[in-house]
Amino acid sequence: MLKIAHLTSAHPRYDTRIFIKECRTLAAQGHEVTLVVADGKGDERRDGIDIVDAGHLPGRLKRIFLTTRRVRDKAVLLDADLYHLHDPELIPVGLALKRRGKQVIFDSHEDVPRQLLAKPYLGPLSARLLSSSFALIERHACARFDGIVAATPFIRDKFVRINPRTVDVNNFPMVGELDSAAPWSSKQAEVCYVGGIGAIRGIRELVQAGDHLRGPARLNLVGTFSEGALEAEVRAFPGWRRVNDCGFLDRAGVREVMARSVAGIVTFHPLPNHFDAHPTKMFEYMSSGIPVIASDFPLWRDIVAGNGCGICVDPLDPKAIAAAIDHLVAHPDIARSMGENGRKAVLENYNWAVQARKLTEFYGAISHVKQTVATV
Repeated sequence: MLKIAHLTSAHPRYDTRIFIKECRTLAAQGHEVTLVVADGKGDERRDGIDIVDAGHLPGRLKRIFLTTRRVRDKAVLLDADLYHLHDPELIPVGLALKRRGKQVIFDSHEDVPRQLLAKPYLGPLSARLLSSSFALIERHACARFDGIVAATPFIRDKFVRINPRTVDVNNFPMVGELDSAAPWSSKQAEVCYVGGIGAIRGIRELVQAGDHLRGPARLNLVGTFSEGALEAEVRAFPGWRRVNDCGFLDRAGVREVMARSVAGIVTFHPLPNHFDAHPTKMFEYMSSGIPVIASDFPLWRDIVAGNGCGICVDPLDPKAIAAAIDHLVAHPDIARSMGENGRKAVLENYNWAVQARKLTEFYGAISHVKQTVATV
């Protein structure tokens, strides 16, 4: 068994991908797992996993330049066999651990160079310069790591050219976690959006859609806003009167909201980093048995229309979003059938159990390489 340390400088300690899925999967296999976080909430042991807190520092720059050092220091003290990094700013920490003879895996949750091109706080020239610079750093470092875990097949295909020891471990839902036993007859005239709330995730158009609804539907909005000014702006829209502002909810709360909703919405803007993404919320809606209203991107259309589990719309068109909502609320039999199709697709393909096997097999292959080298 391995002594494994997962490192994050930005994610919450109970992050769904990192803690609930990856760390708990590895701990269940008998590995000694520690998660290093930086949230200022202290150390603890939970679900057989030691959580070590490097302390919280406010601000993006402090996180990048100071918090990463604290995470590195905690990581070195652990003296683990294998380190699994979850944030791009931890790449230099990974290189430092490699120089100490440690095995290092980088978990690419996003295609960061493409993501940087869409950052609202960067101008076009700065975004291109930063994207190109990070791409160079990424190629240099990731070629030297022992393995890459990619969150989508698209990201996997990019990294395979950099490091052949790459696997996609998709952030698919755990079967049953969000599937409510409530009957469809208990549904309300409501739809839901669950996740981070931002401009490029379509919040303006989604709230504006409320002003174009012809039926009684309301929007259950679950999550926190990325920008205070944006929150104030959309709260002033006429469509806000159709919003049930739920704020941040734990997984049980999310399950309850999905249980009473007729559909789940994921209408991200058409940006390079979104076209080939596998948005977690899309598969969580499917897992909970509700249809999806999604952006009409080719990949997303293949999943949604291909499985008959929802409707694809122009994410920049509030009237189209409203029409899709009205249609599903007015036709519960169609919505229920689409929801059943989505749940079936999750049970057969888009579930964490399949991805967990890929993760544990990848760890086994990485550790086998080290053992082989050690015996030569």
